[in-house]
Amino acid sequence: MVFVKATKGRSYFKRYQTKYRRRAECKTDYFARRKLVAQDKNKYNSPRYRLVVRVTNRDIIAQIVFSTINGDRILAAGYAHELSLFGAKAGFTNYAACYATGLLVARRLLTAMKLADKYNSQADVDKANAAPEGPRPFKALLDVGLARTTTGARVFGVLKGAVDGGLNVPHSAKRFPGWNKEKKELNSDVQRQRIFGLHVAEYMRNLQGEDADRAARLFSGYAKAGINADGIENMWKSVHAAIRKNPTQKAAKKPVPKEQKYKHRPRFTTLERQNRRNQKRAKAQAQSE
Repeated sequence: MVFVKATKGRSYFKRYQTKYRRRAECKTDYFARRKLVAQDKNKYNSPRYRLVVRVTNRDIIAQIVFSTINGDRILAAGYAHELSLFGAKAGFTNYAACYATGLLVARRLLTAMKLADKYNSQADVDKANAAPEGPRPFKALLDVGLARTTTGARVFGVLKGAVDGGLNVPHSAKRFPGWNKEKKELNSDVQRQRIFGLHVAEYMRNLQGEDADRAARLFSGYAKAGINADGIENMWKSVHAAIRKNPTQKAAKKPVPKEQKYKHRPRFTTLERQNRRNQKRAKAQAQSE
């Protein structure tokens, strides 16, 4: 029998503290949250805004949040599944969708605060984000939760979209796709390919030449929408233009359902139940006699 050293003994479990629920669920990094939420005492209840980004398997969530003693409050929110209202047909979780979601939440916030005219969105994604002229823009700090902040991560796509949309999110270009660590410079062409989904188009073309069946299975959403590799860039360009034009679009109202053939009987009142019970009792008594 191999000797195994007991690394977690009695003293370890006596001092063990259960993690907070949201930390155990990998939803909140309380060490980072404490620094993002803390505000100077001489600010006199001035909120500190955060750009909260969460990437799930089927959706991308971007929210402008500020915290109070009673909990967090959301000023504006944008979701990747809403991009279908602006012309997106497929690819709702890639880097291009992250950029569009960040652009959506930025334009929605500035439109709601009536600042959309002062801070126009930057249409040229190749340019570096310069400080806007005039009054200071709306500032928010990036909150990525427990996501890995590696170079080229999708959470930074939301950041790039929000900054191009007119928000002031302190950042560095070191985490954008295309950053060269040795030369210490950003290749804007690589970043542009991610923003417009050209990397997806290139992979689609290569896969169709190598394995057509696998390509049809992976890109079934694009095929169903009638979009090929050449149409992905135009799709995302039209989505960006639609968001800049009117970011407050909502889903169309559902048609009114037809009148149901069978209706539920309305509930009896207390008096109606008593009368019904008395009638049954009188009927049963008459039958027995």
